[in-house]
Amino acid sequence: MRGAMNSGAFGAYSTRAWVAFLLVLTALLSGCTLPQRGPSPLLYDFGARAPSSTAAPAAATLPALVITAQATPALDGNAMLYRLAYADGQQLRAYTLARWAMPPAELVQQRLREGLSNQFTVLRSGEGASRVLQLELDEFSQVFEASDKSSGLLRLRATVRQRLPSGERMMAQRTVVVQRPAPSADAAGGVRALGAATDAAVDELAQWLRQWR
Repeated sequence: MRGAMNSGAFGAYSTRAWVAFLLVLTALLSGCTLPQRGPSPLLYDFGARAPSSTAAPAAATLPALVITAQATPALDGNAMLYRLAYADGQQLRAYTLARWAMPPAELVQQRLREGLSNQFTVLRSGEGASRVLQLELDEFSQVFEASDKSSGLLRLRATVRQRLPSGERMMAQRTVVVQRPAPSADAAGGVRALGAATDAAVDELAQWLRQWR
């Protein structure tokens, strides 16, 4: 009789222990759920370039060009950079949820190829163009003059080189600085402002290049 009672008590104890174990395990598992992944950054480029309304000379009348582009180390990646000029204009900051689809130098080079292709024969490197247009991008950022006011700032140096049998000879050099207001004080507004600044720089460079026939 005593053995049966002891066996029943042990079974009840084992059941309670098992239930307690399951409760503890459930609590532990509920506290160890995987962290939620944050939203992926949005990728931006300039979109399609609007066709120019000004008449351009035929590409055949102008020398063929090769366009190369490079940037300062701060602009090597795909980060979308901005400055708080009203707080610390020397500090470059990066948006966490917005990125360029390609490095800024490649964006500007692509836009310049699009803008010049109806005026010049634009070739790729190694295709034997007689002239090289070298771009050095120094600034490509959204500048906040106030928390609700910003603009896109582009600064580059353009160098035209003539290819000769003896090597390359520098023909001319020009610094281009363009700033355009942003329609909104956020990453999307910065994209539109920098796109407008780039298009203005392309137009300025096209007019400059036409003198070097």
